[in-house]
Amino acid sequence: MSARRSGRIAAVAGSVLLACALVGGVGYTVVTVQDADRDPGKPTWKFPAAAEEGDKAKEDSASKSGLSALMLPFGTDGYERGPDLEQFGPDAEFSGAQATALRKESIKDLPSSSRRQLEKLIDKERIKGMAMRSYVVGRADYNVTDAITFGVTLSRLESRTAVRQSATSVNGFLAATDVFRKGPKIVGFKDAECFLSPKGEDLAVALCTGYVGDVLVSVTADAPDPIDGAFVAKFFTAQLDRIDDPGQAV
Repeated sequence: MSARRSGRIAAVAGSVLLACALVGGVGYTVVTVQDADRDPGKPTWKFPAAAEEGDKAKEDSASKSGLSALMLPFGTDGYERGPDLEQFGPDAEFSGAQATALRKESIKDLPSSSRRQLEKLIDKERIKGMAMRSYVVGRADYNVTDAITFGVTLSRLESRTAVRQSATSVNGFLAATDVFRKGPKIVGFKDAECFLSPKGEDLAVALCTGYVGDVLVSVTADAPDPIDGAFVAKFFTAQLDRIDDPGQAV
């Protein structure tokens, strides 16, 4: 592998991780939690326990925030259960406190200055709940030779202003890099955007970010190169529509 290509792969990986850190995306959380558990002598990280019964009741209530119900149902248009998100399985939902703790744990190995800035951003967002789900779309429904996987993260923040600012920050960051290509437009959602990794790599990545109301939506997609941007946009749009019209069949 040439030094130039190796450097480009590292740039793509770094940009993916930072973008997902900003929005709390599935990819970043899974990679960092997985890395934290690779040392057999290192204890598995767990959510902090509630200090009092009142706090626990509050957490239990918050964890049932209904975000999972806003996810695209498995089986829709060939979207089946994807790979496990580590110990959480392919489908998980967290309270605001759990989501905050998980996101802070996932950035603990970043340089201290970057970590402190992201921790301040996470606290400022005041996450009320988060849900994650992974999907895989087989060859027959994607194309004749390959499959594609999607990771979706829905985060409910305290205000619509925080949601809009987070989405704008992530999309602005990706647009400013010279690593990602601009992806297809998302019809009907002017503030939602998708970005695609450079052509010519073995594994292609798409990152999509948008929001509906107080819900921040992050979608990552992985497929052999070249990735089908139109198919990614179709999935992302369907997920946004699902939140916009939650009365669709589950």
